[in-house]
Amino acid sequence: MTTTDEMVCFSLYAASRATTQAYRALLEPWGLTYGQYLVLVVLWGEGEQSVSALGEALQLDSGTLSPMLRRMERAEVVERRRGGTDERVVTVSLTEHGDQLREQLSHVPACIADGTGLRDIEAARELIATLQELTRTMHAVVPPDLPGGPAGATGRPSSAPAKETS
Repeated sequence: MTTTDEMVCFSLYAASRATTQAYRALLEPWGLTYGQYLVLVVLWGEGEQSVSALGEALQLDSGTLSPMLRRMERAEVVERRRGGTDERVVTVSLTEHGDQLREQLSHVPACIADGTGLRDIEAARELIATLQELTRTMHAVVPPDLPGGPAGATGRPSSAPAKETS
């Protein structure tokens, strides 16, 4: 047994990678990435969304989400448009093709569910609740004013080694 086999963080990392690889294989015939699939899942379930609402739902910043949405728009899966009372707000909606993908990809959740090895929907709900709580508490580990913290501001903990300057 290696040291990493006893680390919760490594087990989460390995499970996440394995899950992403399974999604990659399942989505490849449609030319979709896992992130793009998640955008579709939100739009299928909740209808058109602002870019900021999508970012919040997927825990992605605009620097990651905007290029992904551009690629999806070029593939005619989603449509982005400005409008309404605030021209700064960009709304994302499904195209006809994006809507059709819902049926074409309907097998994906069952494949992933089978891959988890969970015995039933209740076990899945328990795991989801545990992972959501873990996410919440891990966000609290890094204060918002530190690099990589939830607010993305910069700062240094007093216990951090000083940066060398030349």
